[in-house]
Amino acid sequence: MMNIRYTIVVAVALLLGMGGCSSDFLEQKPQGKLIDEQLNNTKAVEWLLTGAYGLMNGNRDGTWGNYAAAPSQWLFGDVAGGDAHKGSEAADQATMFDIEQHTAIPVNEHLSTMWNNYYEGINRCNTTLRRLKLVQETAEETFSDERATEIEAEARMLRGHYYFFLWRVFRNIPYVDETLSTEEAAQTPNNVDVLPFIEADFRFAADHLTNTPPMGDEGRVDGIAAKAYLGKLYLYEQKYAEALALFKDVIADRPDLQTLPFLDNFNINTENGPEAIFSAQHAINPNGSGDNANVGDMLSGLYGSAPVNCCGFFNPSFDLVNAFRVTGEGLPMLDGDFRNDPYTSDFGLTGDAQENYQVDQSLAVDPRLDYTVGRRGVPYHDWGIMPGNEWMRDPAFHGPFVSYKRLLDEADFAGNTQSGGVTYVTGLDVHIIRLADVYLMAAECAAETGDLPYAQTMVNAVRERADNLPRKKINGSDAAAYSVEPYPASAFGSKDDALKAIRFERRLELALEGHRFFDLVRWGIAKEELETYSAFEGSLIEVYNGLSFSEKNNIFPIPQDQIDRSGGNLQQNPGY
Repeated sequence: MMNIRYTIVVAVALLLGMGGCSSDFLEQKPQGKLIDEQLNNTKAVEWLLTGAYGLMNGNRDGTWGNYAAAPSQWLFGDVAGGDAHKGSEAADQATMFDIEQHTAIPVNEHLSTMWNNYYEGINRCNTTLRRLKLVQETAEETFSDERATEIEAEARMLRGHYYFFLWRVFRNIPYVDETLSTEEAAQTPNNVDVLPFIEADFRFAADHLTNTPPMGDEGRVDGIAAKAYLGKLYLYEQKYAEALALFKDVIADRPDLQTLPFLDNFNINTENGPEAIFSAQHAINPNGSGDNANVGDMLSGLYGSAPVNCCGFFNPSFDLVNAFRVTGEGLPMLDGDFRNDPYTSDFGLTGDAQENYQVDQSLAVDPRLDYTVGRRGVPYHDWGIMPGNEWMRDPAFHGPFVSYKRLLDEADFAGNTQSGGVTYVTGLDVHIIRLADVYLMAAECAAETGDLPYAQTMVNAVRERADNLPRKKINGSDAAAYSVEPYPASAFGSKDDALKAIRFERRLELALEGHRFFDLVRWGIAKEELETYSAFEGSLIEVYNGLSFSEKNNIFPIPQDQIDRSGGNLQQNPGY
């Protein structure tokens, strides 16, 4: 059924995991295998819990090949959601294009990667819980009741997270907890609703963790993260009032969003700040290796003469870029007018026109655009002016834009990238939930429950913070006609109007952070939005035309290798 390994090694206990700038207790190398007797003590339980954190970066073993399990969920959330193309060349990781086009079949290797890696995380959580119980019942040295409960809460929070990621992608998945034997786990069918189990794990964590990280270690889950994640689950279940109460608790615990710099979320020097709610902690190991780093996102490096020149994947779509265009009032074009007379940078130009291209500095856009997307003629990090094709793999296939949020300033390469010049493997954390996300989820819940003024306040707080962004400059002048203004009350005059604004704001604020496809599905508008996107994107690059989306495409097929191993206990998702 699941490709789960039950041998516990010190690599699990000591190596894999969180390793952010301050989490050095997790940055160690494996020494050998552990036998059962060595695990029956408190230290071993702590090691096992560390290993459970380890799968947050989506890496079971090795550095390459973990792309579908990236905590950013760029492949399923952004590429499948129309905000980005898989990029590179058509033949490179071609089965990613099947995910992008919603034509993936059950033997797609990226589905197996997602399944295997996150079930490994679940296994590690279950092993931690099982061993904790045994130590408390039989060992000479046991935990205090307080720490034992805290460990249980941490492990259950992580288990809920791993299950939630799997549920969003596959929906019909087997539920295995610490009470099942290996044989029982192998025979577990995928015919039960796992959401109540996920909810129970998040609720236990929310009830038993304080608002400060356990053991004082930044990067561990705390009560605020548990409340935010439980609220997110409630939002997916359309339990809006219950979710809103939790989101308000989270918001009250943190400084006003407007006081927190947007760019701190993507700066390796400001990780685990007040906007970080729940993040995958990444680090370069002391020996310079990168298996604790952001290996799932490593393909999003640029190409050619760029300072990070691998691997040319994850290119923002024309549709996303044009969504950042604004009206004369500094507001988004909510009715799709951004697709009229689209901005295309230097795409399709040839000869002197291509060679002498100058960026249009009169283009009216939200300032978040140039901190989300790299475009020709505009300064990119501290790398200099983005030159266009020289930093891209195959712009005729993937378009003229590159991603921004996942890459480091060149000044931060030393010590934060894998040794040997592997600058596309970095220690930059990835946010799974951040405070602006909570504001917008709270706005959505408020709109659904009739509190339109509160919804407007939350959205405008996000927009006010965006207006604080420093403007990119070209020869001393703004690189664009930057504008982002608050919504007037009239824009939130009805529930439908409010939801339209909130949904668009999620796209802008959280662009290329793995949310888009899952948002479209839970809103029930994936077919309409993705087919409209395909018609627009395909008018510029033909290969993206003709996307056909049906009800089955709201989720992906169960990997065929797992069905084969299950002996008939796993059933394929409908339509596949």
